[in-house]
Amino acid sequence: MSLAINTTTPEGIVLATDSRQSYRNRKGMARIGSDNASKLFQLNKRVGVAVTGLAFLPENGVPKNISKFIEEFKRETEVEKLDVKDIAEKLHFLFNEKYRWEEQLDKIPEKIKGDLQKQGCEVLEIKKEQYRVKFRFKDPQGNVKDGVGGVDMIILLVAGYNKNGSHEVHICYIPGEIQKKRDSRERGKEYGASWIGQSDVVIRIILGCDSRVRNIKFVNEAIQKYNIEEINKQLRNLQYNIQWGTMALQDAVDFCVLMIQTTSAIQRFSDGILADLGAMPGVGGSVDVAVITPDKGFVWLSKKTLKAGKAEIDLDKESYSDKLE
Repeated sequence: MSLAINTTTPEGIVLATDSRQSYRNRKGMARIGSDNASKLFQLNKRVGVAVTGLAFLPENGVPKNISKFIEEFKRETEVEKLDVKDIAEKLHFLFNEKYRWEEQLDKIPEKIKGDLQKQGCEVLEIKKEQYRVKFRFKDPQGNVKDGVGGVDMIILLVAGYNKNGSHEVHICYIPGEIQKKRDSRERGKEYGASWIGQSDVVIRIILGCDSRVRNIKFVNEAIQKYNIEEINKQLRNLQYNIQWGTMALQDAVDFCVLMIQTTSAIQRFSDGILADLGAMPGVGGSVDVAVITPDKGFVWLSKKTLKAGKAEIDLDKESYSDKLE
């Protein structure tokens, strides 16, 4: 699944990703395919994109890496003329066209029904919505439970500066919508951190608990009594008070790297949580990091290179030190 993090500060924007690529084999089992995958890309001199989720899409019957589609997008689109929102919208449209997720979603209700019946459960309701399938069932012990199913997602985090100097951050969900996370022209949305992918460890650290807190019985009882909005309001008191608006760019870099490395370490030693056992260690490998500033634009701080023995090749024409000189 991977993990990508953005931190936006007054000095600039940081984008960071891990390098692990996983996939599902013919038996439906999750496997680690590589720890050398590229998930962070420069789109133009002012904008970058990080990718998590589905690693491959079929094209003409052949599985094609998501990175290939992004490289093709850069070659076939006049990206230098585009602002951040324009790029987010075009990428969202591109991957919606390439994925054809609707065909897969149509098959989900029957699969859910079959899986539940195999487990001895009684299916009470299965309802297909725009991007997901909700269902309710009674387990063999007579407990009524709710569930949600859907297709594997592609998630894009697009961040950078517009031609007029303003900055924006957008998250594109495929299937799903585009969500604006940062905008220097909107009060309260100027600075902060955003993440996509396997973000449960980051959410636990920064927000105090992850969404699986709902798997705990007394939390569900509290939701029924007080409603979800009130519970979320109370849980927000656990969030760390971080001053994103005064954070130095180096501190933002350190934060992004720390969150990815911490997630990788926790996944190494754990297998889910007691309330939701089993988890894919989808975050690993080296951490790629780039910064985007108003003056210097997109600059790589850390990027994988090709190696063979003692030989090492950087495919980029410019290095970080070259750009600063």
